[in-house]
Amino acid sequence: MTIILDTNVLVAAVHSPAGAAAEIMRRILQGDIKTVASVPLFMEYEAVLLRPVHLKAARVSAADVNNLLDVLAGVVVPVEVFYLWRPQLKDANDDMLLEAAVSGQADAIVTFNTRGFLPSAEKFHIRVMKPSDFLKELRDGNH
Repeated sequence: MTIILDTNVLVAAVHSPAGAAAEIMRRILQGDIKTVASVPLFMEYEAVLLRPVHLKAARVSAADVNNLLDVLAGVVVPVEVFYLWRPQLKDANDDMLLEAAVSGQADAIVTFNTRGFLPSAEKFHIRVMKPSDFLKELRDGNH
């Protein structure tokens, strides 16, 4: 199964190393889960994770975040978006993620904001899942 991560999942992974989002990140970094991202989406990951509020809350340094992003960049399958489907969603950043999901042929968007992507993602046959639901499905072997 190929997934794409919403930025809020990366934030949660950094803030809560014991949570479902962090487990997904570990599995991605180990090569167990295939994930895709476009350059603009990856730049959003970086911009959001490096916000002082997130660094302080997670008790990590900018260097820690940059190291994580460097490793993540090595395993993410890059996606080039050739067609913009905008506007589909209320948030332009969510549109950017949906377009990358479509272009990268992702099976699922993993996000804490499931409502923000429905029903638009379903038009493209892309599932929208919370991190805990995705992990449960992965553990149950339903991927």
